[in-house]
Amino acid sequence: MAKARDSSRRVAHGVSLAERGHAMSGDGARIDPNRLTIEQAAKLLSAVAKVRVPPEQIAADLEAGAPRNEDGTISLVRYAAWILKEMGRGK
Repeated sequence: MAKARDSSRRVAHGVSLAERGHAMSGDGARIDPNRLTIEQAAKLLSAVAKVRVPPEQIAADLEAGAPRNEDGTISLVRYAAWILKEMGRGK
């Protein structure tokens, strides 16, 4: 069973960050919030929450049942919905 953690800090204002053009990879190319690697998701969520979200935490969430795309990437919207559902369960 996955260790309980406060996931609420990871989802605030995700859309507004992308709208302001900050959701970019290191080479200046835009990233797709529906197809993020674990590292991209951790970097984006850390920037939004202003708290470090380690890639290991996202990997643990995936192991605990967080949704993953068929190609192994993460949809930020589906991941945020899963986090909210888990928070409702008290996890």
